[in-house]
Amino acid sequence: MKKAILGITMMILATVSFAQEKNKKMSFEVDGKCEMCKARIEKAALGVKGVKYALWDIPSHELSLIIDERKTNPMKIKTALVAVGHDTKELKATEDAYDEIHPCCKYREDDADDSDKH
Repeated sequence: MKKAILGITMMILATVSFAQEKNKKMSFEVDGKCEMCKARIEKAALGVKGVKYALWDIPSHELSLIIDERKTNPMKIKTALVAVGHDTKELKATEDAYDEIHPCCKYREDDADDSDKH
């Protein structure tokens, strides 16, 4: 009986350890506008431990990644992105972080409307 329980436990542990991929491809949308945004977004993503590749496409706003799931997850990457002023669908940058980005990088519509009033 003990051997059967030990065997089942070992099988479950083996399955769980293989469930996380070393080179998982993923992508999600990140708000931004220009080449400066591209550099900032890619640098922030690559600064997260476990991110091996990051490429942000300006027209589609799509950030393509290759990550080691054993070291990171999408929410850690999104947290790094909002810290440098770029919104994702799940997380929004703080006003302070957003205000730090260059004026040409401002992507929120509300801010564009406010600048027309001055």
